[in-house]
Amino acid sequence: MFSKKRLIVFLCDTLLICLALCLAFLLRFDFTFPSQQLDLFWECLLVVLIVKPLVFVVTGFYNSLWRYASVQDAIEIFKGVTLSSFLAVSAVFFLHQFKPIPRSIFVLDWFLLFALLAASRLLWRVWRETYLVGKSCEGPRTLIVGAGEAGSLLLKEIRRQPHASYNVCGFIDDDPEKKGMKLHGVPVLGGAKQLKSLIIANEVEDVIIAMPSADGKTIRGIMDSCKNANVTFKTLPGIGELIDGSLTISQIKNVEIEDLLGREPVTLDRELIGGYLTGRRVLVTGAGGSIGSEICRQVALFRPDKLILLDQAETPLYEIEKELISRFPDVRMLALVADVRDRDKIMLVFEEFAPEVVFHAAAYKHVPMMEYNPTQAVLNNVFGSRNIADAAHQFKVHNLVMISTDKAVNPTNVMGATKRAAEIYIQALSRISSTKFTTVRFGNVLGSNGSVIPLFKDQIAKGGPVTVTDKRVIRYFMTIPEATQLVLQAGSMGSGSEILVLDMGDPVRIIDLAEELIRLSGLTPYEDIDIVVTGLRPGEKLFEELLIDGEGILPTTHNKIKVLAPVHIDLQPVRDELEILFESARSNLVHDLMESLKRLVPEFKPTYSFVGEAPLTFQRVRPDLFPLVTATATKVIPIRK
Repeated sequence: MFSKKRLIVFLCDTLLICLALCLAFLLRFDFTFPSQQLDLFWECLLVVLIVKPLVFVVTGFYNSLWRYASVQDAIEIFKGVTLSSFLAVSAVFFLHQFKPIPRSIFVLDWFLLFALLAASRLLWRVWRETYLVGKSCEGPRTLIVGAGEAGSLLLKEIRRQPHASYNVCGFIDDDPEKKGMKLHGVPVLGGAKQLKSLIIANEVEDVIIAMPSADGKTIRGIMDSCKNANVTFKTLPGIGELIDGSLTISQIKNVEIEDLLGREPVTLDRELIGGYLTGRRVLVTGAGGSIGSEICRQVALFRPDKLILLDQAETPLYEIEKELISRFPDVRMLALVADVRDRDKIMLVFEEFAPEVVFHAAAYKHVPMMEYNPTQAVLNNVFGSRNIADAAHQFKVHNLVMISTDKAVNPTNVMGATKRAAEIYIQALSRISSTKFTTVRFGNVLGSNGSVIPLFKDQIAKGGPVTVTDKRVIRYFMTIPEATQLVLQAGSMGSGSEILVLDMGDPVRIIDLAEELIRLSGLTPYEDIDIVVTGLRPGEKLFEELLIDGEGILPTTHNKIKVLAPVHIDLQPVRDELEILFESARSNLVHDLMESLKRLVPEFKPTYSFVGEAPLTFQRVRPDLFPLVTATATKVIPIRK
């Protein structure tokens, strides 16, 4: 039943039970044992040795680890001692047929036993961390930047390891009141401005930044000091991952570009989100993609009744299903290989599995590729979205959240125009539907599949050059977890038909991102790795917008989510135009398709010139590369002036 260690703990506790009762009698009778009370003592000792150890075992007293003794363990000790004392006292009074007995003995016994058990566990932890782990100095000498909650958690976790990964010799903190103080016995040496000199003076080898909510400027300054002092530097995960107080050594990571952006942590109304996710059947389209897979992870945290993963790509779907089953074994999962363009299949899915909440993340998103494949962009982004929306309406889904993009605002490319067309249809349909339709519009996400950050990292790994389309290009960026958390929050808000816009913070120049990534790789921009300007690709803009002219923006209850003023859109004209668009896409009539898109999305202004009735999409080319072109049925032929 017990391992050897737990058996020793059990025997020690039994001795403490005897000691507590002996001390209680001695204190009650001024350290003398009256002969008339001797029989009572032996009876009490027999009872407590039978009752209390038995209660401790039954209540799981020995399932805790002493090395992690905490306030919660003290609470469990309090409960166990109180219950066992009550039962023991009841047994003693029953055996004595409820004759008068000095009650102060039992009060003293309860107090002494609680104190002895709590002290034994606390002393073991103190001795272990001070003399077993604390004396271990084989790790590199390390400074922790940040003497706050995260720094405290980090030091505790380092000390808990049997073989120290780091030998923490000091803290760095800009709070003047902390200077000269000690945190868990480790001194606060000074502020970030003295970091370089403190590194040299203390022969430091590693620096760990324990400030999960620090802004990019602060982290950049610490990085510069570490580089100047020629030491390695790492950081902790975001504050959202530390919110439950959990931290492991493996979570210490290299500084990433996300850390330099310094995004503030997202505060979620978990009760509001849980109200529409917990216990519900949730369907996520595009579940294998960057955003879709993260939505699945976030939704699973709220314990849905069933999580349905839908994607046309088999391998990514298999990977996310495998991950979710491992992480959330209690959540029912169902992976469906299906294409949102297949209307009959989508209707069958909704009829058979009856989802109550739908997150529609399936979309083609790469701007240049969709410029060369406009028919597929229309069929997937517009008609795939229409199929999902129609199914949600027909089968009375409670909530549908569609993921849109800032490229839908005044689009200059096919991808943006198709996403705006999907927005228009969903807004129009919501006027006659009992389903609560919500569209969430945001910009680029860091690290998503095919985004600029993985491209830059790959180019740096190959020795360069790093390619930037234009020095003036700026974009809004969010991290994938931040975007998806806000999507979940947005889905719980509003009454339907709204377009919600996420606060993207300040825009970032792409060339600045490239330079920072090169520096994070330990290299110097333009010296070790060159940066080459290649020119804007088809359909790209220098900057993205979040609002269309005439769209008013209003605050919501969440400071990072804004709502656009509702716009009246009649459904029937939209449906009529979609039929024309659909026929053009199915027949591969690109000219008709483009004209239909312009009628459906009046603000759509393509940046390229279109020549002729070109059935193949690569016949539409950039005017800066081919100022005068003529189209054949299969290729573009440049004509020299």
